[in-house]
Amino acid sequence: MSTEQDTSVTSLPLGFQWGAVKAGIKASGKLDVAVAIAPKTAKAAVMYTKNQVVAAPVTVGRRHLQSTGGRVVAVLVNAGNANCATGQAGIEACVQTCVAAAETFHCIYDEVFPSSTGIIGVPFPAEKVIAALPAIQTVLGSTSDHAELFAQAIMTTDTRMKTARAVIDIDGTRVNIFGAAKGAGMIHPQLGAPVGPPHATMLVYLFTDLAAETEELNKLLAPAVEQSFNCISIDGDTSTNDTVLLLASGASGTKLNERTVEPFANALNLVCGSLAHQIVDDGEGVTHVVTLHVTGARTPAEAKQVAKAIAHSPLCKTAWSSADPNWGRLLAAAGYSGVTFDPEKVNIRIGTQPVFEMGMRAPLFDEAAAHATMQEREYTITLDLGQGNAECRFITCDLTAEYVRINADYST
Repeated sequence: MSTEQDTSVTSLPLGFQWGAVKAGIKASGKLDVAVAIAPKTAKAAVMYTKNQVVAAPVTVGRRHLQSTGGRVVAVLVNAGNANCATGQAGIEACVQTCVAAAETFHCIYDEVFPSSTGIIGVPFPAEKVIAALPAIQTVLGSTSDHAELFAQAIMTTDTRMKTARAVIDIDGTRVNIFGAAKGAGMIHPQLGAPVGPPHATMLVYLFTDLAAETEELNKLLAPAVEQSFNCISIDGDTSTNDTVLLLASGASGTKLNERTVEPFANALNLVCGSLAHQIVDDGEGVTHVVTLHVTGARTPAEAKQVAKAIAHSPLCKTAWSSADPNWGRLLAAAGYSGVTFDPEKVNIRIGTQPVFEMGMRAPLFDEAAAHATMQEREYTITLDLGQGNAECRFITCDLTAEYVRINADYST
């Protein structure tokens, strides 16, 4: 029994088809409607944004999964319009696209799972999505090219598609996982169970040919999301449409059980971790990817709380953009995080360079060496609180003038 990353065509999960077309929603004229089909149905687990402002597809999708008990035949995604803050008209438009998709792909309408990403507050062009569905039916397929078209069509300000795969070998039988994600800005996912408080930016779709029930999948998805997507931030903004969907077709014939649960969980964690990193690495205007490794905390939650305070500090993020080893900003952000600690027990390192020890600047602090580390595309900042044994790894990035340019006129 083994788990590995795999980029071969054969690593795509059985029981799914993918496709994408241009519907004229994106101003660029690029692919903007994507569909994934499980012709023999799939069981689903999902986690949604905890933002109180919720997009129509989040409301409708949650309703559909409750109605079917987690059964999905078609995933319908559009990019270029978030269908958020569009009132009852947006809900009705979303339902209309689901009804049309059900007719096209021969299922009942609540077996259609909708998603949208793009600008908030603009009336949703359901007619464009509906008009595109017959064309999608003609381009569906199960090859790597088809899956990558799906991944490309869901992009908005992304500069490249984000995919990941893993294969589990169980006594000679392969179980495959394929993931596709989008997200480059408005990224600070705070995902929770679909029954909780239900962001237009991060969408993640995970496909596997393992046989499993919705309840079993939910138990595996939650911890995978917590240590990946819930541990990244580009700009500290939690969107209205964030969705992570896991679909299991069962087409491999291998069931989730005591023997398969651990290797499958490991593979799922691998795929989610890769996609989460790709999202930050492709963040709007990003020039440096920074891993904040907070150690010595009393609890994982406190370690994460400190990491978030640093990750969301404009002063820290702008210093990273110019490779400025201003460690005082790191310490100050930790200090206002709300977590109680003794500053004299804190140690901070930038890469391998000690910068702060025992309440003051480290005796061996080499500013030039720390600056050189921070000029690298990726590096780690370690902050040990000296309080306990808990830790957190949180992936974030710098804040640049390019990010401001992209977002200063996003709607105009």
